[in-house]
Amino acid sequence: MGRVLVAGVGMVPFATPSRSETYDVLARGAIRAALADAGVGIEQVQQSYAGYVYGESTSGQKALYGVGLTGGPVVNVNNNCSTGSSALWLARQAVAGGADCVLAFGFEQMERGALTMKWADRPSPFAGFMDVAERQQGKSDAPFAAQLFGGAGAAYAEKYGTKPETFAQISVKARRHAAHNPYAVFRDPVTVEQVLASPHIYGPLTRLQCCPPTCGAAAAVVVSEDFARRHGLRTSVSIAAQAMTTDTAASFDGDMGRLVGYDMAKAAADQVYAAAGVDPRDIRVAELHDCFTANELLSYEALGLTPEGTAEQFVLDGDNTYGGRVVVNPSGGLLSKGHPLGATGLAQCAELTWQLRGEAGDRQAEGVNLALQHNIGLGGAAVVTLYEKLG
Repeated sequence: MGRVLVAGVGMVPFATPSRSETYDVLARGAIRAALADAGVGIEQVQQSYAGYVYGESTSGQKALYGVGLTGGPVVNVNNNCSTGSSALWLARQAVAGGADCVLAFGFEQMERGALTMKWADRPSPFAGFMDVAERQQGKSDAPFAAQLFGGAGAAYAEKYGTKPETFAQISVKARRHAAHNPYAVFRDPVTVEQVLASPHIYGPLTRLQCCPPTCGAAAAVVVSEDFARRHGLRTSVSIAAQAMTTDTAASFDGDMGRLVGYDMAKAAADQVYAAAGVDPRDIRVAELHDCFTANELLSYEALGLTPEGTAEQFVLDGDNTYGGRVVVNPSGGLLSKGHPLGATGLAQCAELTWQLRGEAGDRQAEGVNLALQHNIGLGGAAVVTLYEKLG
């Protein structure tokens, strides 16, 4: 069995809901960009996996039909904030199982404001999570995701004495990185003082430490090594290993970090490192799920980028940025690039593919041969992907 290669990636500039095109227009732009980058036509795509959270059933077909009506199968994927990576996970499996050319794309047309639970007349998949949070923290009127991730940040800070300024530094870093990303929503710099002075949301979180509702789309063309060679496609980036995990009973034992996916992320990362024979200290660039600054801080340790209890020092030493040990979220991450739920995982894939090719421009990290991606959705699913530079 040959390698699974990322032959092409594409995305469109992310936008706030008030300034966005409709989801089908966004998706078509990303798909066409990925196909052109790969050097293949839509008629060569054997299967397609479409990721989105908010939309009618078969919205994936609506988006893809604008690029071409080929009759090929389309599977719509919804896995909360890890939806884009879930589509990629399925595409990689399809190629590993014998398909030659598979398309994964994700998109989201979001509403303004914080995420809400949409259906009041049926059981919520988040009910068990909120029950744990309320037992640990009490009731709150804050947005439910902020209660969960902010609560996890507060628990971590209480355990290790992490300062509010450390969380704020993550937002400052995100904006600094996004300044060089033409696809990002927020590219203006901010200071620690500005981050801390923005309205308080929950726990250590202020508004500038929470990702914005965003519209956007991204896509990847995943191919077999044999197909790439037969068609003269680039063979420079492979998916070296990938894992998806979901919650275990430990997620609901009252630990706020585990409630928001620490164990899921760690288990997926451990599987990936073992499968690829890679030590996390070998990672020089990563795109991880910074929906809130608190989750970025927790994820440093879950992914093995720094030992447990040392995330604050990791930030203070500048080991999460250029000149440090790992350039984390060179794109600006969800905090600054934006977080269109269905597109996020594939936008991460695009950024890391560009990094491995040496095509990231002013965002380029040095010495990149391996790139790590972490995408998590409450409810829950965590997808960790390791990309490798070939040749």
